[in-house]
Amino acid sequence: MPSVLALFAHPDDIEFVAAGTLALLSKRGWDIHLMNLANGCCGSTTTSREETARIRLVEAKQAAGHLHATHYEPIFNDLEIAYTQDAIIHLLGILRRAQPSIILTHAPVDYMEDHMQTCRLAVTAAFAKGVPNYPDPSDKRYRDAYYSDVTIYHAQPHGNRTPLGQVVRPGLGVFVDGVMQTKQAMLAEHRSQQQWLKESQGMNSYIQTMFDLGSQVAGMFRSRVAEDRLGKYAEGWTRHLHLGFSAKEIDPLQEALGPLAIELV
Repeated sequence: MPSVLALFAHPDDIEFVAAGTLALLSKRGWDIHLMNLANGCCGSTTTSREETARIRLVEAKQAAGHLHATHYEPIFNDLEIAYTQDAIIHLLGILRRAQPSIILTHAPVDYMEDHMQTCRLAVTAAFAKGVPNYPDPSDKRYRDAYYSDVTIYHAQPHGNRTPLGQVVRPGLGVFVDGVMQTKQAMLAEHRSQQQWLKESQGMNSYIQTMFDLGSQVAGMFRSRVAEDRLGKYAEGWTRHLHLGFSAKEIDPLQEALGPLAIELV
C-alpha cells in the first residue's frame, strides 16, 4: 500500500490546504499519515495554554479519524517550531516507519515562521531518510535508512500569496469537489478555532475561508479546465526539485489522481 505523510505546523493547517488531496488518495487506497508539529497551545483567547493544547489534540485526532489516518502527536509549542537536530531525528523516525512516497508540507515562503520552519524540517528529514550514518547508527533507538523515491509537494501559502503580497500560482491543481464534504467535516472538527480566528485574523467563518481559498486556486486553472468538467474548488501544489529525493523527475501525485490533477503551464 503506498503511503503519504502530511507534515504541517498547527492543528487545522492540514484541513485548510491538504485535506482534499489526502481524502482523494485515501479513496484510492493510500495509507494516510498526519502530523502537526505544534500543539496549538496559543490558539485561544479564553483557555490556558495547557487546556488549549489538550482541546486541539482531541480535535486533530477527530479530524484524522475521517480518513482513518495514523496521527502523530506534536513536538513543539506554537511559535516555537525550530530547525533542530532533535526535531529532524524525530521526524526521521516517522518517515522511516511510514516510508511515504509522497510528503505534503508547507510552502518554503509563507506568512509565519512556524510554517516555514516546518517546511525546512520536512525537506531535511526526507533527504536524511536514506543516509545510513544519520543519526549515529550505533544508537539502536533509530530505524535503519531506506532508499525508495520520495516526492515533496509544497502547499499554497496562506492567502495564496507570499508575505510580500505576490500571488503564488501552483504547479499542480488537485480538484477536490468530490471530497469537499470530507474536507469541510475535517476542518469543522477544529471548532475551538472559530472564535480565535475571528478575533486574531479577521476570519468571520473559518469554514468559508477554506471554501474561498479553494475557489481562488481553482480559478488559477480556469483557462485550462472548464468549471463544469472538474468543479469549483482545488488545492494547489508545487513540486520540490527531485535531486536528492528520487533518481529522476517523477510526479506520483498526478499519477495517482489522474484527471483530477491538472498541471498549470
